[in-house]
Amino acid sequence: MLLAHDTEAALHAAVDLVNSGEEPDTLTSLDEADAWYAKYGYTGRRDRDDRELADLRALRPTLRALLLAGRDDAAEMVNRMLVEARAMPQLLRHDGIDWHIHAVAAEEPLVCRVMVETAMAVADLVRGDEMSRLSTCADDNCEGIVLDLTRNRSRRFCSTTCANRNAVAAYRARARSARG
Repeated sequence: MLLAHDTEAALHAAVDLVNSGEEPDTLTSLDEADAWYAKYGYTGRRDRDDRELADLRALRPTLRALLLAGRDDAAEMVNRMLVEARAMPQLLRHDGIDWHIHAVAAEEPLVCRVMVETAMAVADLVRGDEMSRLSTCADDNCEGIVLDLTRNRSRRFCSTTCANRNAVAAYRARARSARG
């Protein structure tokens, strides 16, 4: 499935935001929020205060539910989020990025823009019947979300840390088995 740049960016940002709540929590300071904001190229209003940080942290369970919802439930959640935000999608070009969709004004709070951009991205997955691109990490000790945009749908782990931990465990199990 070929997704638009802004759809992929919003999905990656949402997955990273949700996964930041896994232990150890990596969204506990304004500096960490700044790094997340910069990494995903968000634009527009930025209050950069404790309330904005708290609002981002509070959004994680909502986004997690959306990203892991079944197709029909995701569609209902997307519709509710877009109505709540009074979204009015528009095509824009800025900062060297070609035409892409913004559905709320740049003056809206960051948490609103994150929610709406994630909802718009999930809408693309719903329309393309691609919700299976989102899952939970295959590591038994992790609840992180996996965004699998690979052609062969082979991504199983949320991070290289989880993938490496499982590879080492499998190697050790094979070594123990070979020793008898």
